[in-house]
Amino acid sequence: MKSNQEKDIATYIEKNIPVFHQNRIEKLVRLKLKAVLSRKNPYLFRAKHLNVAADLVKSLLEAHLSSQEETLFGTFLEGLAIHISGMVFDGKKSSAQGIDLEFDNDGIHYIVSIKSGPNWGNASQIAKMRQNFLLAKRILGTNRSRVNVVAVNGCCYGKEAAEEKDGYLKKCGQSFWSFISGDDRLFTSLIQPLGHKAKERNEQFAEEYAKVLNKFSREFSNEFCDADGAVNWNKLLVYNSGITR
Repeated sequence: MKSNQEKDIATYIEKNIPVFHQNRIEKLVRLKLKAVLSRKNPYLFRAKHLNVAADLVKSLLEAHLSSQEETLFGTFLEGLAIHISGMVFDGKKSSAQGIDLEFDNDGIHYIVSIKSGPNWGNASQIAKMRQNFLLAKRILGTNRSRVNVVAVNGCCYGKEAAEEKDGYLKKCGQSFWSFISGDDRLFTSLIQPLGHKAKERNEQFAEEYAKVLNKFSREFSNEFCDADGAVNWNKLLVYNSGITR
């Protein structure tokens, strides 16, 4: 990859990674305890013997945030991949259902569904992706004569021993970043710019996290603990799973 292209990628990351950090903070401070409680499994918390309100709330909060951050960062990486492909192969964001990226290389028109990692979906979700690939291929076959269309499930990290799948290719980690850029080294060169002001951003997040954790712990104790301080599991379970009348 040319030095000016490497500089462009670093600039894109440094410009856009603050959006990821800001979204993390904004979603954290907007969280409501009961909204999170309604989406998590109280049986699991009981089985883990989480009888201290602060410990229970922390486990609840971290499970929620981990899933949320994976989604937010996946959105960032998808944008980065489209930007890199656009720069190298004139790739573009696809308008086809379930397809994120389209580009041409060596006489092949690639349609790409981008995921964060290789273990992203269950059997029905993978089947849906295959359907999206088939539909996009039919439309492209109608609109562009004699076009060779290849479908790719691109994963931003991880490995896949066999890339040949039923009707599509699965490229993960180094293979994916090399595929959209033509550069086998790209996957390692992304690490450095991703740390742009990470320390400062994560310190801001830690401050807000402490506030939310303290606030949620107080709310949980007031709402779901008995006068003697014990967690009222029945009340928690009724809130989470009881029939609303």
